Amino acid sequence: MNLELILFFGTAGAAVATALLTVLLRNPVMSAISLIANFFCLALLYLSLQAQLLAVLQIVVYTGAIMVLVIFVIMLLNLQREERLTERYDLKKIAGAVLAAGLVLEMLYVFFSEEMPLGMPETPAGSSIGSVEGIGAALFGTFLLPFEVTSLLLLAGIIGAVVLARRRS
Repeated sequence: MNLELILFFGTAGAAVATALLTVLLRNPVMSAISLIANFFCLALLYLSLQAQLLAVLQIVVYTGAIMVLVIFVIMLLNLQREERLTERYDLKKIAGAVLAAGLVLEMLYVFFSEEMPLGMPETPAGSSIGSVEGIGAALFGTFLLPFEVTSLLLLAGIIGAVVLARRRS
């Protein structure tokens, strides 16, 4: 096993671990901090694929901006201690356990399958997949309509948040 594979599997394992911590931790602030760690792991995975712009955007946009908003919302909600549920088994827990077992079985099948070779994908020399030029050409060329529709959806969300947050007099 070469160094690239070791770094990839280490970063991917850390990403999975921090994602699990995000979901499983009861304290919302600690859950948000583990989500920030997950964003950094994803940025490292982008760097391993030579997508430098995506890695920087991952850190700046998600870790810098979105997580600050999430922390502010957590602090504004002033979450108190939750009461313990008296139910031992819940339909959601059973469905989650079945789906998690299915995911583990799928992962085992992929890892031990003979069809998929393990290793880093080969990128062509001079590839601009993760560069500013490549992303700009894709956004304003092939994906212009979905990009504009996304901007309209974000505008509708902002207007909806303003309407909901406005105090009634």
